[in-house]
Amino acid sequence: MTADVFATDRADPCAADLAACARGDRAALRAIYEREAGTLIAVAARIVRRREVAEEVVQEAFVQIWRRAGSFDPALGSGRGWVFSIVRNRALNAVRDERHVPVEDDALAAYAEAATDVDDAFGRLAASSALRRCLGGLEPRRRASLLLAYVAGLSHGEIAERLNVPLGTAKAWVRRSLLALKECMA
Repeated sequence: MTADVFATDRADPCAADLAACARGDRAALRAIYEREAGTLIAVAARIVRRREVAEEVVQEAFVQIWRRAGSFDPALGSGRGWVFSIVRNRALNAVRDERHVPVEDDALAAYAEAATDVDDAFGRLAASSALRRCLGGLEPRRRASLLLAYVAGLSHGEIAERLNVPLGTAKAWVRRSLLALKECMA
């Protein structure tokens, strides 16, 4: 191997492991799993909203990764990006296919409680805290978008729906509010 290949292996270990998977090396698949599974499950969970479904999505994705490793082309992107795109697409398919278990009453109660928590989160801050001062400087709907994202953990789409604004507006509010908060706290 040349020095360039070694540099590529160090820069993108997933690419090297995918090449090994294409040759039938199960240890390489295990290496990808051990290195990335936690993050992949978190990514899938953000999409499907249920950890057990996310774990199933990741398991199915690794079967697909094993079978399709030979189709990975490093000229088109990183190995890690390829693996993440497979998981993301599997998660989106799971949502589209509605394969996940219907939401239970406890989950609905927790969701309603999270909305109350967001409403109360600002009020619970100490009156003298810098965070309260900085959040108080934000326009109320923008503050709500930031709290819904970071306290309740809602997606941009859920924030847009909750605040009855377009998706792009919700994204912009969260980003700009976060930047304003960081600047104020600095």
